[in-house]
Amino acid sequence: MFRTGAPVFTTILILLFAGDLVALELEDCRISAGPAFPGIKARCGTILRPENPADPESPDIELAVAVVPALSLKPEPDPLVPLAGGPGGGAIEFYSAWSHAFEYVRRNRDILLVDQRGTGSSSRMNCDFGEDLVEGQYSTERILELTRECLDALPHDPRYFTTSVAVADLEAVRQALGYPILNLYGVSYGTRVAQHFARRYPASTRSIVLDGVVPPQLPLGPEIATEAQLALDNILLRCANDDTCDARFPNLQQAFLDVRAQLEEQAVVVDLTDPVTGRRQLVDFGPEELAGAIRLLAYNARSIATMPLLIHEAANGNFEPLAAQFHMIAASMAEALAMGMHNAVMCSEDVPFYDRDAIDFDALKASYIGIMQLNAIEAMCSLWPTGPVDPDFREPLATDVPVLLLSGEVDPITPPRYAALAMVDLGHARHLTGVQQGHGQAGIGCVPRLIGKFVAAASSDDLDAGCMERSFVMPFFLDFSGPAP
Repeated sequence: MFRTGAPVFTTILILLFAGDLVALELEDCRISAGPAFPGIKARCGTILRPENPADPESPDIELAVAVVPALSLKPEPDPLVPLAGGPGGGAIEFYSAWSHAFEYVRRNRDILLVDQRGTGSSSRMNCDFGEDLVEGQYSTERILELTRECLDALPHDPRYFTTSVAVADLEAVRQALGYPILNLYGVSYGTRVAQHFARRYPASTRSIVLDGVVPPQLPLGPEIATEAQLALDNILLRCANDDTCDARFPNLQQAFLDVRAQLEEQAVVVDLTDPVTGRRQLVDFGPEELAGAIRLLAYNARSIATMPLLIHEAANGNFEPLAAQFHMIAASMAEALAMGMHNAVMCSEDVPFYDRDAIDFDALKASYIGIMQLNAIEAMCSLWPTGPVDPDFREPLATDVPVLLLSGEVDPITPPRYAALAMVDLGHARHLTGVQQGHGQAGIGCVPRLIGKFVAAASSDDLDAGCMERSFVMPFFLDFSGPAP
C-alpha cells in the first residue's frame, strides 16, 4: 500500500494513447506493508492504461508504480521486478513485507514495483468476502449469491484483469521509465506472470527467478486438495520420525482423523478471543474451517512447527488455538488479496482448461479438504465472465533467458514437480529445492544471496546451493512456549 510521508506523495498521471508515450515522472513517497509497518523510501507515480486494450474508447484505469532506488550511486540499468502471488496480491505491499529478501539485488539495481491491475492501489478489484475467503465453506447456492454480489460491486469490467492484459501493462511501464530490460522475480501466481511476460516480450527480459512455480500447462484447482493432503502426510510423518515430537504427540495421524470425524459429525462452538481485535466471540468451527486452517498453516515452515501441537490440543477438546489461527490467517488473506482480480484470473485462465476426465475425484474425496473447494471454484466461475487469454498462454515457456527455479520440499500448493514441468523447454535453467521448506523460498537462509548472485551474473552456473540444505527449519513446538531448548 502507499503511505504518505514527508515529502508528501504526489500522483503524476501519464496518458498512453495510440503508442504516444510520455515519460513517467515519479515523486518521493513511502511505501509499506500496512499501517503497522515501517515505511520504505521510494519514488512513486501513477500511469493510466485503457481498461480494454483493444478498445481505445474504453475508460482508463490507474496503475500504481513505485521504484525503490538502488543503494549504489552508479546502479545497473536493469531493475528487478517482484511479481506478487495470489492471484490478487499487490507487488508494492508484497515487496514492503519481504524487502529483506531482495537487499542483495538492491545493492546495484533498482526495485521496480507495479501493482498488477486490479490489485493493491491499481484500480483494486475487491469483493467484501471477509473471512468467507476459504473456498468451499458454503453451499453452492450461497457461493453463487456471493459471486453475484461481488460482480455487482466491482468498479471495472472483470474481463480485462487477466495475465495476458497485465503483462502489456508492465511492458508499458518499462518503456515509460526508460529501463532497457528487466529482471523478473515471481512468487506463486507471480511465476505465471513472469513466464508469460518473457514469452510476450523476450527482448525486455534479462533474467527470471520463479519461486513456487506454476507451470503454464497446468491449470490450478484440481490438485489443490491432493497436494495439500500430501503436504499434511509429510508433516505428520516427520513428527512420527522425530523421537521428541512422537513422544509428546503419539498417534498424531489418528488424532487428526479423530478431529476431522468429530467435526464432520457436528461443528463445535468455540469461545474465541479474536487474535486480531482481542474481543471475545462465539464462532463455529467445522470441517471447512479445519481444512482452511491446516492448508494455510502448511505454507510456511514456521507455522508448520505449530501444527502437531494444535492438532493435539483439538483432539483433547481444546479447539481455540486452531480456531484462532484460522481466523487470523483467513482475515489476513482477505485483506491482502483482491478477490475480484483473483476470480478474473481463475475463471479465465484455469477453470476453462480443466479436463474432468483426468481429475482423480476419489483422491480428492479422500483428502482432508475433499471435493468442496473444486466444486466452489467451478460454481463461482459458472457466473464469472471470461477475459482475454493469449493463444499460446498454456504452452511451456521456451527461452534461453537464464531462469532460476525455487521450490519448497513440502510446498502444499506448488510442489517441486511443478518446476520440472515448467523447465521442459527452458534452455538455461536451474532448479533448487529447500529442504523441509514450504511455499516461497526468497526470504529463507542463504536464498537472498543466491538470488542476488544469479541476477548479478544472469547465470546460475556458479551458484553454490549447498547452503540451502543447511537452512534452518523450525523444530516442532512441544507446548505453547515453543520448541524444546
